Amino acid sequence: MTTTTDPAPRAEGGVRVDVHLAVHLLRLGDDALVLGQRLCQWITRAPDIEEDLALSNIALDLIGHARTLLTLSGRIDGTERSEDDLAFTRSDREFTNALLTELPNGDFAATVARQLVYTHYAALYYEALGGCADPELAAFGQRAAKEVAFHRLHADTWTERLGLGTPESARRMQRGLVRVWPYAAELFDEDEVLRPLVAAGTVPSPASVRPLWERRTAEVVGRCGLTVPTPRWQARGGRAGLHSEEFASLVAELQSVHRQFPGGTW
Repeated sequence: MTTTTDPAPRAEGGVRVDVHLAVHLLRLGDDALVLGQRLCQWITRAPDIEEDLALSNIALDLIGHARTLLTLSGRIDGTERSEDDLAFTRSDREFTNALLTELPNGDFAATVARQLVYTHYAALYYEALGGCADPELAAFGQRAAKEVAFHRLHADTWTERLGLGTPESARRMQRGLVRVWPYAAELFDEDEVLRPLVAAGTVPSPASVRPLWERRTAEVVGRCGLTVPTPRWQARGGRAGLHSEEFASLVAELQSVHRQFPGGTW
C-alpha cells in the first residue's frame, strides 16, 4: 500500500498554500518595494527635473511590481495578509530584500551603479519567470520584464554618460561600481526556499541568469571605459532579515503615514 501527500496543501476555502513560493515572491516584492522607496528619496534632489521625473516613474513601476508580488505572497501562504499588511506592519527584521536594494543612494553615480546591477538582473529574471507554468506568475513576469527593460536602458545610458564624460564623472562612476558590486551575488543565491521550487519547475533559478547578467553588465561597463570590479567579499543576510544600520530609518519612513493613521484609507 502506498500513500501520497499533496505538495501544495489547501487552506480553508480551497486556496492553494505553498509556503516556499510565498517566501520567494515576498523576497522579490521586498526588493522592488525597498528599491522603489530608495529612488523616491531622489525626488527634488536629482541632478535635474528630467531625472526627478524619470526616477519617480521607475519607482512607481517598482512599487507596482511590489503590490502584485506582495498580494500573491499573502494569498498563497494561507495568511491572507494584504499588500498593505506586508508593506506597513512588518518590522525591519521581517523584510527579506537583498541588501543591494537598501543601499543608501550616495551620490548619483552610486545610484546609477546600483540600478545597473539590479535592472540587468531583474530584466533577465522576470523574462525567465514569464515562461513559468503558473499563468498568473507568467503574466506578471512578462509585464514586469518589459517595464524593467526601460529601467535598464536608463541605467545603461547614465553609466555611459558618466563613464565617458569628464575625468571626475568617470572616477565617481567607477567608485560607484566598486561600492555596489559586492552586493550583487545575493540576488542570485539559491537556498532551501528556492531549491524545491526550482526542482519542481515552479519558478526559474536566479542562478541560471547570472552568466548572461555578467556578460551584459561587463559589456556596458567595458564600452564606457570602466572596469568591472572584482570584490574581495560578498554581502549577504538580507534574505534572512539581517539588514544595514540605515535600513530601519528607511522602513520607518516608508511606514510613517500608515502608523500615524492606522486603518486610514485613501
